[in-house]
Amino acid sequence: MPRQHAALLASLVAAIAVTAFGGALNAYYLDVAMNVGIAILLAVSLNLVNGHTGQFSLGHAGFMAVGAYLSSACTLRLAPQLLGGSPSVFAQHALFFGALLVGGLVAALAGFLIGLPSLRLKGDYLALITLGFAEIIRVVFQNTPALGGAIGLNGMPPLTTIAWTFGWVAAAVFTVSCLINSTYGQGFLAVRDDEIAAAASGLNPTRYKVVAFTLGAFFAGVAGGLFAHLKLAIDPRGFDFFRSVEIVVMVILGGMGNTLGVILAATLLTLLPEVLRPVAEYRMVIYAALLVGLMLVRPQGLFNVRLGRARL
Repeated sequence: MPRQHAALLASLVAAIAVTAFGGALNAYYLDVAMNVGIAILLAVSLNLVNGHTGQFSLGHAGFMAVGAYLSSACTLRLAPQLLGGSPSVFAQHALFFGALLVGGLVAALAGFLIGLPSLRLKGDYLALITLGFAEIIRVVFQNTPALGGAIGLNGMPPLTTIAWTFGWVAAAVFTVSCLINSTYGQGFLAVRDDEIAAAASGLNPTRYKVVAFTLGAFFAGVAGGLFAHLKLAIDPRGFDFFRSVEIVVMVILGGMGNTLGVILAATLLTLLPEVLRPVAEYRMVIYAALLVGLMLVRPQGLFNVRLGRARL
């Protein structure tokens, strides 16, 4: 069995086992663990765009918002009509899976539509376009009464579990690893290293960038759905510019194009605010100071290590 397949199977079995015995575990630790998983999913999906393909997107929170709102609308509006008054646990989770797919696919469509014209640009220009897109999405949700307007949506069923969260994390890591280590996936790295040389060798850089953008948006949409059904309430303020920057910081700190490093960085940056809770009044100051220090000491990324013939 290939290494990626074995790792995927082991991750799924571990996530299901933890969920099965979740009732005996501390609810706070479970909540933190699921927040870590959602952060990893967001960071790994953005790393495909920013790290492996060499673009610079600042709109990942916009795709997360699309997934969060669309999946919440499915479980809130469609569940009573499709499942009736007392649905079984299996039926609820089957609908939840469908809702996550809907949120992810609509986010992917948004990524494709915004990526197709804008990915002919690069650098600061692309960052500005993706930032503008994220703000447009946030304002649209903020002014749509059917989706709660500025108040947002609440009352979502608590369907996010360790199994769902880390099952999707395993799927994202597996997909990205297989893609990047495939013959086709080497085109992403070629575009990142030298877009002009890649085009001269017969590759279509725009196509590779659009594929990366669309796939990254899909997993960001799924992460948004998981987030909504973990917190049980969402509003447009949770998907602002600072949320996008937080995800970008995870990718930079982990090492651009290094999936393993990004996973570790996402875990560290999610756990750090929890560790600093005893000094809550200074928590964000210490958090920011540590980030500045780490970037000065390790500008190439704190966890920028290589495993095998490609960065995992």
